[in-house]
Amino acid sequence: MKTILIPTDFNLESTKIIDALVQNQPNETLTLIFVHAFKLSDSITDMLMLSRRSRDYENVSDAFYQSLNEKKAHYAQHLNKIGIEYFYGSTVSAFKNFLDTFEVDCIAYPKNYNFSPINKFSIDPKFLTERAGCESIQIDTSNVHTPENLIETKIQENQFQEVNS
Repeated sequence: MKTILIPTDFNLESTKIIDALVQNQPNETLTLIFVHAFKLSDSITDMLMLSRRSRDYENVSDAFYQSLNEKKAHYAQHLNKIGIEYFYGSTVSAFKNFLDTFEVDCIAYPKNYNFSPINKFSIDPKFLTERAGCESIQIDTSNVHTPENLIETKIQENQFQEVNS
């Protein structure tokens, strides 16, 4: 079983990485963790309320949750779990602890990843992931072969024989 961390801004497009990861690692059972990083506020009130950050989950659309559920159902034999987490902090050592807590094996980015903040405290995860010492991979999500985008290429055996006769 492999645990993969996926930095995200929770746009629907970012769920395509699931198809690519399953396709690139067909013999693995994967646990996927979508994560967004926030720097900690200087406000003592914000620090005291850190454990009550449920409003951060409002940044995740219903369509994003629905897409994750559909992928989980579609790839049930390949996916152990799909989760959403937030990292609060801006130091590499804190991020390493986060990776250790979730037993992350590698970090996956879409090939053309562009950071998009979801609020004023969002930080670019590459600042942390590049120095964390964890394997990082780039996945090309544009060449994913799912049943929806494959072209039917099967030729009936008798049609093939007629053409060759």
